[in-house]
Amino acid sequence: PTAHAEVMAIRDACKNMQSIDLSGCDIYSSCEPCPMCTAAIYWANVKNIYYCNTEKDAMEYGFVDKEILAELKKPTDKRKIKSSRITNPAARKVFDKALKTHL
Repeated sequence: PTAHAEVMAIRDACKNMQSIDLSGCDIYSSCEPCPMCTAAIYWANVKNIYYCNTEKDAMEYGFVDKEILAELKKPTDKRKIKSSRITNPAARKVFDKALKTHL
């Protein structure tokens, strides 16, 4: 469910450019990007999004983007999917490694 065209295009561009920073790049999509794709676009620093079909058009075909956005606006303890924090000091090492490797 995560292999949306926008995410795949971002992965391909990052691989080809050997960078996770796509500043100055544009992305083209057949539809207004879903919340997941929009987040990936922001994380990659894409400059512009160009799309044809709207979120409303997608809803007519059964896409649930509005429902997902509504869930994400809720506090984590009020969402349909339970989310719990697990404290582990070693988990910070993942951020440290990512900072040295990618950021």
